[in-house]
Amino acid sequence: MKPLDQRPYRPCVGILLLNADNRVLVAQRIDQVAEAWQMPQGGVDDGEEPRAAALRELREEIGTDRAEIIAEAEDWISYDLPPHLADRVWRGRYRGQTQKWFAMRFLGDDGDIDLDTEEPEFDAWRWVSLDELPGIAVPFKRDSYLQVIAAFRHLF
Repeated sequence: MKPLDQRPYRPCVGILLLNADNRVLVAQRIDQVAEAWQMPQGGVDDGEEPRAAALRELREEIGTDRAEIIAEAEDWISYDLPPHLADRVWRGRYRGQTQKWFAMRFLGDDGDIDLDTEEPEFDAWRWVSLDELPGIAVPFKRDSYLQVIAAFRHLF
């Protein structure tokens, strides 16, 4: 296994999903012991465009793609996994993720959100204010969430 600093980042997308009240969807991962919330995210498949990946990931993670893209972050935002996770997750191939973030407007209603997906990742979800995001995220994602907030602050 390569040393952490020599591993690439996994290409990924992230979704800041806004409801009609400009609140952000967050979900609690099934595999977390401590309470930690995150926005939907996931890998970009080979040959897949990030925009298509974002809509696919939304459907796979929260059971709906009833949303439209309203903004795209200019830059990719990266974060490193803690070493003990980086060696375990994705068979130790990556140091973390580099993400293309999209802000989306949710076009459905709360009943459209269904975490009982084909491969469930979350066991709870809720809407929060933009400023709550860094405080409820796992520590290694907080800096990237601050960058996401800065990228989309103009929407609020």
